[in-house]
Order: sequence, then C-alpha cells, then structure tokens
Amino acid sequence: MIIMKLSVGKTSGNKLSFVLEDTNEEFANTIRRYGMVAVPTFAIENVVFYDNTTSIFDEYISHRLGQVPLLTPSKSPESAEVVFVIDEVGPKVVCSSDMKCSDEDVKVAKDKIPIITLTEGQKLRLEAKAVLRNGRTHAKFQAGLLSYGINGGKFDFRVESFFQMEPKELVLRACDVILEDISELQKGLKKA
Repeated sequence: MIIMKLSVGKTSGNKLSFVLEDTNEEFANTIRRYGMVAVPTFAIENVVFYDNTTSIFDEYISHRLGQVPLLTPSKSPESAEVVFVIDEVGPKVVCSSDMKCSDEDVKVAKDKIPIITLTEGQKLRLEAKAVLRNGRTHAKFQAGLLSYGINGGKFDFRVESFFQMEPKELVLRACDVILEDISELQKGLKKA
C-alpha cells in the first residue's frame, strides 16, 4: 500500500496551493475534475418578477442573479431549495447584499456585487429560488477551479474557490464525492 504525502502551501482568501506526492496523474486528475464539476453548490435557478419598472429585461437580471456566489453549507440535502427576495425602490444601486434569504445558513458570498442601478422611482421586486446542483449541470454551479503542474513526480495543485466555500473545503468535498462514487461502484459490482 502506498501512502500519499500532502504538503499544504499558501492559503490566501479564496486560493490554496498544495503539493501531492507518491500518487499518479490519474488520481491527481480525478481530484481536479471532481473539484470543478462534482461538488454541489447553490445558485439561483428560477426568478419570479412581481415588479420591474427598469429598462432592463427580466432575463438579464435573472442571469446576473444566477452568477452571484451563494454560501453553500456542507450538509445541505440534494433536494434543498432556498428563496431569496429583492424589494427595492430607486434611486439606488441594488447589490447582492439586498438579496434576503429564507434560510439563515445560505447567504450571498460577496455583498458588493452590483445587480442593477435603479433611478428615481424605479422598482424591482422579485423572488428567486436557489437550488443545489453541481458544475455538470451548468457553469453557475461550479465551485471553483483546480489545476496542477507536475514537477519531478510531485503534483503542485492550485485551487481557487468561487467563494461558495473555502478552497480547502472545496477539495475536501471533492474527496467526499469521490468516496461516495467509489462506494456506489462497489455496491453495483457486488450485485453483478
């Protein structure tokens, strides 16, 4: 049995670096791919507009809301849904901090993301539903980017989360999903 060695490098905000030794490229690539497309995150999926007196189409605002990173608690069930509400009147810049959530554990990850500027008397009132999915579904559900370079048999990883979770947590959740998939494979093979 070969034991891998891990050395954590720099951690800064939403970025992390680490070195993985005594493993192969296939395993390193599995970690990279799972981290980018298999870790579930919350993102806005459906928006119902009750009042939009701006000159911007509903679809454009919906798209912007879908790109706002949302904090994703680690133990959220697959079927989890949360609702965000915006009810604002201009003049003001409506920012991500104006999105009020029905679940206190799920919040916007960054408060100062501008969504739209309302002029005097313009109104924006909507309800947006966030669901839990992974990056295979749509890029807005991607938790971050992982890459590595090979240096003398060592894998130098770089991780950048998109703020839904810490970069360390992103790698840990990717490993959890890998283990779940291996367990499902084992169960399937035992039945065969």
